[in-house]
Amino acid sequence: MKFYKKRTLPLLIGLTLGLGAASSAYSQESLQDVMKARGLTQKDLLAAAKTYTPTGGRDEYIAFSSGGQSGQVIVYGIPSMRILKYLAVFTPEPWQGYGFDDESKAVLAQGRIQGKDILYGDTHHPAFSETNGEYDGRYLFINDKANPRVAVIDLHDFETKQIVVNPFFKSEHGGAFVTGNTEYVMEATQYAAPFSEEFVPLEEFNEKYRGGLTYWKFDNQKGRIDMANSFTFELPPYSQDLSDAGKGPSEGWGFTNSFCTERYVGGIERGRPPFEAGCSQKDTDFLHVTNWKKAEELVKAGKVKQEKGMYLIPLEQAVAESLVYLIPEPKSPHGVDVSPDGTKIIVSGKLDTHTSVYSFEKIQKAIAEKNFEGTDPYGIPIINMKAALHKQVQLGLGPLHTQYDSKACVAYTSLYVDSMVAKWDYCEGKILDKLSIHYNIGHLVSMEGDSVSPDGKYLVSLNKLAIDRFNPVGPLHPQNHQLIDISGDQMQLLYDMPLPLGEPHYVVAIKADKLKPVVRYQSGWDSRSDSRSPYRTRAGREKIEKEGDTVHVYGTLIRSHITPEIIEVEEGDTVSLHFTNLERAEDETHGFALYGQNVNLSVEPGKTVSATFKAEKAGVYPYYCTEFCSALHLEMQGYLLVKPKGYQVAASGMQEGQAYTKADYEKQVKTNVDTQAVIDSVVAYITSHNYKDFSEVVALVEDATDQLGFASEAKKKAEEFAAKEDYQNATLWAGQHWQYQVKTADLGLRAKTFLEEHGATKIK
Repeated sequence: MKFYKKRTLPLLIGLTLGLGAASSAYSQESLQDVMKARGLTQKDLLAAAKTYTPTGGRDEYIAFSSGGQSGQVIVYGIPSMRILKYLAVFTPEPWQGYGFDDESKAVLAQGRIQGKDILYGDTHHPAFSETNGEYDGRYLFINDKANPRVAVIDLHDFETKQIVVNPFFKSEHGGAFVTGNTEYVMEATQYAAPFSEEFVPLEEFNEKYRGGLTYWKFDNQKGRIDMANSFTFELPPYSQDLSDAGKGPSEGWGFTNSFCTERYVGGIERGRPPFEAGCSQKDTDFLHVTNWKKAEELVKAGKVKQEKGMYLIPLEQAVAESLVYLIPEPKSPHGVDVSPDGTKIIVSGKLDTHTSVYSFEKIQKAIAEKNFEGTDPYGIPIINMKAALHKQVQLGLGPLHTQYDSKACVAYTSLYVDSMVAKWDYCEGKILDKLSIHYNIGHLVSMEGDSVSPDGKYLVSLNKLAIDRFNPVGPLHPQNHQLIDISGDQMQLLYDMPLPLGEPHYVVAIKADKLKPVVRYQSGWDSRSDSRSPYRTRAGREKIEKEGDTVHVYGTLIRSHITPEIIEVEEGDTVSLHFTNLERAEDETHGFALYGQNVNLSVEPGKTVSATFKAEKAGVYPYYCTEFCSALHLEMQGYLLVKPKGYQVAASGMQEGQAYTKADYEKQVKTNVDTQAVIDSVVAYITSHNYKDFSEVVALVEDATDQLGFASEAKKKAEEFAAKEDYQNATLWAGQHWQYQVKTADLGLRAKTFLEEHGATKIK
């Protein structure tokens, strides 16, 4: 160690000085020099300035993007476009311990289909919970297209709390979309299939295959979907697509578009043209208009029968009760978007150059006057398209999805084939601006663009192809999200952001100040059930108990040790580990990884997590903390000893690697005294300032107080052993005393720095 310090310290100093000189020289270059060296224009610098977020700066908006085939949700800031987190939803994710601890395994188990664990997902359309049509920052919902499921993510701690499986659907795309006060979460089928689990030949497609639309009831008090009070519309075997809920005058109604209303069944291997040929023959498809408010009343009145754990509204009943109508729409649409004031509904068709603006007032008038073109083959009334239209605007090739601006009547529509964004006035029906993007845009999102009061400011285009935008990384390219400034009359492209995790489909963005996530849990918290864990453990109460053939380990984690550090079980035992993180300081997460047992935990401050497995083979299994938590992080370790059946421990003491003397003890004591002087000076600074006004500092002080408490216990033990002239244990306990002091000092210095940086005032 001395050699290391002797040789390394001067080298580090030299490197630091050298880097400082280089940095200084670079900083002395003029802005023009940097522009010339990097080939930048003034337009480039303006774009960079609009997205630049200085060190420690925060974003104005937080975006939540579907993660596509990753089965996750991606969180990033706007305008910085910095990725902040991946939210584990349908797929196990080791960093967060999701799918590795017992608590999250229970959440994933809710998503089983036909008794099978489904450990992947294809997430598509996230949606925020709403209050009076405004994003309220409480929950996020996300669907799984591959396996028709919807998940509830609690934005209190950014964790998945619930997964529900649709009992009728075999696929879905049109989820998740919420009603104005989060009464319901909408989920529509994609590819028609029988509602039963039995085999039904494709020859009976028209008669026995069905589409559908589920309104999942959301319990706003519990923060969970209530399947028993949810209901599903049986719909014709069209491919239902995306949905949106009405607002203001259209509240209580839902809108769902569709494609392949030809009901064509392909089969190249049978000598038939493929699906894409038969599913695009008609000039129009159907917009489904559903009266969910009236359906809810029928459910509450007991007029709808339950099936498979929820209510099912058959087609015949939906028609008889005037719950569903159809309106022709541009063919092969992907997106239906209700205007912020709830008076207009915009639909685009990928195979049509037009975008159609429907008037809700005209739709209601047509229904009242029974202005129908007739019915579809299943008896659903078809509202006359011209009678429902407000405007039809030719925007370009491949119009897809629409988002709204803060300015009245201004909308943005993605043009997939043209690789452009169109800015247009949907009231007057005129194009205002167009901007090329890179390449083949799918969805797009404006800030709070699905709410009753969009913010405008920024737009993000979700591009399907990256091609030449980033460094090549093999045949599988990242997706490209491009940030666009929409604050002025003309759109300006600001930033290209690679997203290397699945294929994101849709994004929603919320004001950052609407999110109030916790930074620590109540002590001993089971975050998945939002309740105190029955396995929570306090410091000094750690224990190992055997119940039958199960060994329960009640442990704790704190800088820089795992208690217990040695766990002994017998071969064949079931081991159930329960660890509580005792920290209260922000960002002091501990991990727990155990060799060979597929155990990998993430334990945030205050959290209790469990992991259960069978110790099938005798052996030695080290474990350690995976999160770098302190200067002695690498020493945060332990051993699981799995003894053979009937093994007897030899009556020999623990071997010591180093012998200590009285001089060693006295040297350590002197170090402890000096360290305490530093702690006292830091404490004096903190207590002389208004530290109680800063919650972050209060938590650090609480943790530091705990560490000092542990330090005094260790000091007492050291002194007791010294009195017995057992300098081996005296020195080790004195060393442990110092470790607690170091952690106390670390916390105190962090608190002091925070106070200095945030303008704390001295108490007079």
